Amino acid sequence: MVSAGIDIGSRTIKFVLFENSKIIDYLITDTTVEPMKRIKEILENKRFDRITATGYGRYLMQESYDCPVVTEIKAYALGAHYLFPSCHTVIDIGGQDTKVIKIRDGNVVDFEMNDRCAAGTGKFLEVMAHTLGYTMDEFGKNALKGTNSIPINSMCTVFAESEVVSLIARGEDKINIALSLHHSIVNRLLPMVSRINPENDIVFAGGVAKNPCMAELLRKKLGNILIPEEPQIIGALGSAIIARGGGE
Repeated sequence: MVSAGIDIGSRTIKFVLFENSKIIDYLITDTTVEPMKRIKEILENKRFDRITATGYGRYLMQESYDCPVVTEIKAYALGAHYLFPSCHTVIDIGGQDTKVIKIRDGNVVDFEMNDRCAAGTGKFLEVMAHTLGYTMDEFGKNALKGTNSIPINSMCTVFAESEVVSLIARGEDKINIALSLHHSIVNRLLPMVSRINPENDIVFAGGVAKNPCMAELLRKKLGNILIPEEPQIIGALGSAIIARGGGE
């Protein structure tokens, strides 16, 4: 049986095909302003027996394709456990939210979630990178070169952007500003992590896991961090496992 999972996020849509306990195909694409059109393009010519949806747009899938849905929390727990059976904690920093999940044998024990504010998410990083004149690929790499962290007082995206502009005008090195912004995200994340009493191993998932500075700062604070080869597909993978009949 071939099962499929689709994670319809605010920024990207992730799709996974799963057969014989293996990922046989996956893709990641922008959600765009017409998510259903993009979903139809993804599913066209794809062959599978069952599909389960997760993410912000999961109910769009449910309405149009009459398919089961699952919360992102459960999907990420199952996806992370499949890739790393020793995983007990999942940190997911996505486009518009941040999740910290404590799991045991793939089952959710506790979680913390910030989905009311873009602070500390991929969107926040995109805005800050643009303000500093970096691409997203350049942002994390250059932040690693910083030697001095400057206090960033605001985590509100709008106010932080104004603060960054002021720091540039003051003559601060933009590499140090980049490092400081990454530090501010980690400092905002750590209280969420501590509230669930995390246990090793810790898996870092979501698009921000591709940022080398974020990964390095989290390693310094939390110890060994495991990062999947493709950290964005974890929710879609967990959904595909549920579609197969696992984790129910």
